[in-house]
Amino acid sequence: MDGGYFVGWGTLALINAGLAQGKNRTGLNWFLLSLFIGPIATFILLFVEKK
Repeated sequence: MDGGYFVGWGTLALINAGLAQGKNRTGLNWFLLSLFIGPIATFILLFVEKK
């Protein structure tokens, strides 16, 4: 597989962690979740309410 794919997936997970922290959620949990479900986690984060 192409190494760029893994770099992009990891970058997305970091972005999701930052987005989660901005919504007062646990960044580490969302980072780990993003490693498994990737862009789906981004869409979930976009629609959850801020705590």
